[in-house]
Amino acid sequence: MGNAVNDSSLPARTRDLAHLRASQINGCGVCCDMHPRMMKRAGETDERLFAVAAWRDTPYFSDAERAALALAECVTRMADRADPVPDAVWDEAARHYDERALADLVVPISSCGSRRSTCGTG
Repeated sequence: MGNAVNDSSLPARTRDLAHLRASQINGCGVCCDMHPRMMKRAGETDERLFAVAAWRDTPYFSDAERAALALAECVTRMADRADPVPDAVWDEAARHYDERALADLVVPISSCGSRRSTCGTG
């Protein structure tokens, strides 16, 4: 699954931001430590890494990244809500990403939505 997602049109930075946000929500300490370190080595800035949990209130993310982060939050919290992914959230993500990129965002996030993540550390 990882190789398929890596071959996606979804930017790796976006995928990693969404994965980090899902890890923050589900409380995976290993992922919350490991992923920012990996992202930093890949060139991510401290400002963005420190602000992922407060992405709505910071200027560091593009509209497309914000749509991905909103979708990541909804997918991660599916069991907590009657309307897990509101149409407005999906439609905004679909404005920025094609079907393949959306799948490449949702599949890894849904699999890390529990403490048993696909990275094998949760």
